[in-house]
Amino acid sequence: MFCKNCGHQHHEQAVVCMNCGVAVGTGESFCAHCGVRTVPGSYICTNCGVPLAKPMYLGEQKSKLAAGVLGILLGSLGVHNFYLGYTGKAVAQLLITILTCGAGATITGIWGLIEGILILTGSIDKDANNIPLKD
Repeated sequence: MFCKNCGHQHHEQAVVCMNCGVAVGTGESFCAHCGVRTVPGSYICTNCGVPLAKPMYLGEQKSKLAAGVLGILLGSLGVHNFYLGYTGKAVAQLLITILTCGAGATITGIWGLIEGILILTGSIDKDANNIPLKD
């Protein structure tokens, strides 16, 4: 293990770097895995490929629980798909329900129920922007 602040090697169980005195795990100047200097703000070490920080997403992560419950309760209206950004599928569910004067709600309701269950079980785990759903 290496200090992320100064790059000095330290013991795995160390709490503070004995070279610079900074708490282990703080800093952005060096890779904790290989000790090579990194560019602050980098997501991976260009030397060893180890992630330096949690990945950032260009959008906000949606809730798996919210999407699943919306699918189960309001699936016939496509609300869960609107929430996840699948607008085309959501509009299709909504139009089938409305244009059939509710007769198609049975079909879209079952469709939404199945998708809601798939979301809650993790089979559907990303939104339309390919961002993982949060628990």
